[in-house]
Amino acid sequence: MLHDLLLRNGDIVYPGEGVRRGSVGVNGGRITALYDPSETAQAARIIDCTDRFIMPGLIDPHTHIGFGAKEADFVTESRSAALGGVTGLLSFHRSDDLRSSTGPWKEAGESASVIDFGFHFGVTNRLHVDTLAETAAKFGVTSIKVYLMYKGTAGAAKGFTEVDDALLYRALLAGARIRGGVVGVHCENVELIPIFREPLQAQGRNDLAAWDEQSPGFLETENVFRVCYFGEKAECPVNIVHMSAAESLDIVRRLRRPGRAPIHVETCAHYLSLHRDSACGLLGKVNPPLRQLSDVDGLWEGVRTGEISTIGSDHVPRKRATKGPDIWTATAGFPGLATMLPVLLHEGFHKREIPIETISAATSRNVAALYSLPGRGSIAPGYQADFAIVDPQGETHIDPSGLESHSDYTPFEGMTLRGAVTHTILRGRIIAEGGAVAAGLQAGGRYIFRG
Repeated sequence: MLHDLLLRNGDIVYPGEGVRRGSVGVNGGRITALYDPSETAQAARIIDCTDRFIMPGLIDPHTHIGFGAKEADFVTESRSAALGGVTGLLSFHRSDDLRSSTGPWKEAGESASVIDFGFHFGVTNRLHVDTLAETAAKFGVTSIKVYLMYKGTAGAAKGFTEVDDALLYRALLAGARIRGGVVGVHCENVELIPIFREPLQAQGRNDLAAWDEQSPGFLETENVFRVCYFGEKAECPVNIVHMSAAESLDIVRRLRRPGRAPIHVETCAHYLSLHRDSACGLLGKVNPPLRQLSDVDGLWEGVRTGEISTIGSDHVPRKRATKGPDIWTATAGFPGLATMLPVLLHEGFHKREIPIETISAATSRNVAALYSLPGRGSIAPGYQADFAIVDPQGETHIDPSGLESHSDYTPFEGMTLRGAVTHTILRGRIIAEGGAVAAGLQAGGRYIFRG
């Protein structure tokens, strides 16, 4: 067979299973053959992958497209993703009425994105819950998110007035009725934050650690218990998104048991690399906050054991100008699509000796399984030919000017990370190579319909 593309003589990463030397043949955008080192094959294009990992393309389960330059984000942020080996993303979509807004937002992505994309629905009012079955079926969205950080006065300041425990429980009941449904929750008890924030502000604190101290880890952990307990009673799978505190993982360990609805855990690359004393300063403001180095290590142990099943970026493409003038008024969040895999290679594979197949499972296979993405996230005949080719001994120098994002900064800027993405391939087509987006790359991403 003559292949369209052959990835030759690489270390093929089988997520959660292991690494084996071999070659991968691609035809028509699908994986059509796997070869061991003794076999030969012909192709119209051959990429020599000697001493490189052939990984499934990353599927980032946690992004916020549209928070920078609105529809234009689909262009810039998908290009940025391609640089980092990301071939698919799921972005949170919020509006007053999801029934009317989702179609146009989907069309905006289809006309602009260079990688595949799908949505989670942000649930912030009763209408979202009451119409969930309708919108989920129409747009193929099986996952929703409830924002407990938008309860009370914190939510009212952003125009959300219906977020409370009743909305959470209604969302869990509705999510349980969606085939493959999972309810993600931002866990943070904002009602207690003023107790800690007011004295810090009175002291004139303006450092990154103060952001952690105004919303300490146990405020996340308390909410994690509530969400998991409610999830059990509602018989609904829950996903603790962007977990930041190691104590929160301890609570999940205690609550998991056979016979109850699953408890999934996601963390983010920044919680696995940065902490409250990192040099990034105000650029590192995010919700939940960056924690202690001990939390970084504790979360990595959860990745190692599989207790944390997915890793995302929580990518928000805002400008540097929004990150000040002080910790209290700076916007929360930062970009991370292009840097996620290099960070995980440096901090996980090299620094902590986390097996590459474990990292790959958390960034591809497990994401596909949790969010009902058949035919993605693994390397096997019939699967979509999405790959990140990685030189584990290469270097990635983080310069925001070269990351293609609307955002003009990153908390990792100036760092040199061990490990580099050399090629990103979507459906057998090279979309990034040698640290640059492919010349003349046009929109070719597809909407991911689930369910």
